[in-house]
Amino acid sequence: MLITISGLPGSGKTTVARLVARELSLEHVYAGDIFRRQAEQHGLSLGDYLRRAEIDPSIDRDLDEQVKTRAAEGNAVLEGRLAGFMADQAEAPALKVFLDCSEAVRAERITGREGGATAERLREIQAREASDRRRYRDIYGVDYHDRDRYDLVIETDGHTPEELARQIVETARSRFPR
Repeated sequence: MLITISGLPGSGKTTVARLVARELSLEHVYAGDIFRRQAEQHGLSLGDYLRRAEIDPSIDRDLDEQVKTRAAEGNAVLEGRLAGFMADQAEAPALKVFLDCSEAVRAERITGREGGATAERLREIQAREASDRRRYRDIYGVDYHDRDRYDLVIETDGHTPEELARQIVETARSRFPR
């Protein structure tokens, strides 16, 4: 069983992916962790590494190749903005989920998690989304925001992570009966 969870920053991807993975006894593979490890290996802060990724496509390609390889193995919840696309590239059968959420709620969630001012967090996520969108379009010609790429699109505003995970688990169990 392979489930991919994509979405915008602050949409609840990590929390929901962890819950789904635990409920289905699957490994949770988070592309953001891989990216952070790459930054550390290069001795750069996350922000500096992200800026480098804007001019060096090999950074994204390396990360995406690792995610694609993991997708081909199956038995995981892959979390990342391009996780569904990488599952397609690996020709791995997957339930592809996109979590959506309003900007205001996403900014509040990130502020609660990381601190700072909500208005500043909103500007940061808007800049990050614009950077990601540009890079993925330039490298792969793909827009991960395109809801038609996904099997299940869920609006997370006003729902608990447990409710969201339950919906994904139920869909996965009907798609991949054991």
